[in-house]
Amino acid sequence: MLLAFDTSSAAVTVALATPAGEIVASSTTVDALRHGELLAPAIASALASAEITPRDLTRIAVGVGPGPFTGLRVGLVTARTMGEVLGIEVAGVCSLDILARQSTLSLPVAVATDARRKEIYWALYDGPAADGSRRRLEGPAVDKPAEVAHVLSGLPVIGRGAVLYGEVLGVPTDDVAEYPSAEVLAEGVATGTLEVVVPDPLYLRRPDVTMSGGPKSVLPK
Repeated sequence: MLLAFDTSSAAVTVALATPAGEIVASSTTVDALRHGELLAPAIASALASAEITPRDLTRIAVGVGPGPFTGLRVGLVTARTMGEVLGIEVAGVCSLDILARQSTLSLPVAVATDARRKEIYWALYDGPAADGSRRRLEGPAVDKPAEVAHVLSGLPVIGRGAVLYGEVLGVPTDDVAEYPSAEVLAEGVATGTLEVVVPDPLYLRRPDVTMSGGPKSVLPK
């Protein structure tokens, strides 16, 4: 069985699939502040729903971002720890690729997610191949929406960034898939229609919190 999850966005999404990509259990909860609290119970619930134990897992798929430091770290640490303990492969997938794969449009698309700091993570994708896979043409990158509006212009835009900055990007915000789906991640990895990468975090920029440089001197210079 394949366990898939993504914590690169405000959503904690988990799915279980057969080796052929058939989804047998899934859940998604949107709460940007509780990734650490929500992921483990969601995994346990999926396993219980399928009536299996972690030892029945044969592979793990995890979204590697880009995404905010804290939430992304929760998913990747969990995936790598489980993979090491169980002795199974951990396959990383760019979270923007997951969103692009969710589109049912037969056109090239753009993906834009919330990078906070009034910025977006974005990438451009070709139209779908016969198997539903999409080739990434540009990105991932992080920018202010106004700085890349001309790049995304004319393309359908998927992701939370389209909802938050639709007016700036000049795109409609109705019926937009906002967050990566673990079901799509599981199916894509199982069927080979999502590109697999090393399960390392894709941050694109430094975390908000940095190590202190030590106490500052209060003595006059």
